[in-house]
Amino acid sequence: MTRHLLHVFPSFEVGGAQVRTATWINGLGAEYRHTIVSLDGDTGARDRLDPDLEVTFATAPDAGGHLPGRLLACRRFICAAAPHALITNNWGSIEWALAGHGAGCQLLHVESGFGSEEAERDFPRRALARRFVLAGSTRVVVPSRRLLDRALDSWGLAAGRVMLVPDGIDCALFARAARVPRPPDGRLVVGTVAVLREEKRLDLLIDAFAVLRGTMPASLVIVGDGPEREALVRHAARVGLSADVEFTGFRRDVEHCYAGFDIFALSSETEQMPNSVLQAMAAGLPVVTTAVGDVARMVAEDNLPFVVPPRDVAALAAAIGQLAREPERRAAIGAANRRRAFAAFDVRRMVEAYRHLLL
Repeated sequence: MTRHLLHVFPSFEVGGAQVRTATWINGLGAEYRHTIVSLDGDTGARDRLDPDLEVTFATAPDAGGHLPGRLLACRRFICAAAPHALITNNWGSIEWALAGHGAGCQLLHVESGFGSEEAERDFPRRALARRFVLAGSTRVVVPSRRLLDRALDSWGLAAGRVMLVPDGIDCALFARAARVPRPPDGRLVVGTVAVLREEKRLDLLIDAFAVLRGTMPASLVIVGDGPEREALVRHAARVGLSADVEFTGFRRDVEHCYAGFDIFALSSETEQMPNSVLQAMAAGLPVVTTAVGDVARMVAEDNLPFVVPPRDVAALAAAIGQLAREPERRAAIGAANRRRAFAAFDVRRMVEAYRHLLL
């Protein structure tokens, strides 16, 4: 009989956690059916799911303002759905994780990372709540060693209940798309792919790019959309770069964007295991990145000199500038990153890890 998985997200918007889940759902194939609850009603990432799979989007119950009522409504929903496993995602679904205890299904909670407010320190009440709610029969999945350390140390979870499952991507897809030659125009292209949110600190990337633009012909391409777009467009204009910074907006075929980059850059102040870095690696690009999450463990050894401190515009600019002046080194680092991506982060590893967890 096809097993039923009930997924609860604070939002099923396009983001790293949602894309990761869609990827392993697709990889599991028809042996599972899925119900997805997006608590804010946003289902923007639904087009990342294989349309041939049995996936239903359900509306969360309206339980009013008090905690006991909300928990009771969640419990009734879970019991009515009768899933093989309840899979909750991030802090915003913690009440569902609590309501799932005793509901007769397997409990899996996935923590993907934090906003900037929780990147460097725990909120004591949240840490205590996670310790209480996620203890016992719940298994917890994290994508990075940094999150694993926090789960064990700050949240006090038992080591045997926390599983490190690194993200995986379709490396062949990104490697194949990157082989498309770009017409030469003499301009070096620095690119990034991101949801345009505050913690991505793309304003700092624009500032770092301004230093490079003062020394050579170059373009900065920002792929993605989000709430910070208008502010970033204004920032680029304010520093005199309107003609040199391209905002592509959301791209469904993001794999083709990497073929147009010479250097991939990530300027975030908080990440865990950013998919965009893995994608850039599989596409054979050198990566200039802030030292957030597990990125220093992700990139090839040759790429490590270009991992810089967060919020340091000078270091980011220097790293981009150095690679811009050394095309042979860019090619060598890109090739090493591609080998590393295929060896450690291919999607099949991640899918098999989730398959094993859900047995």
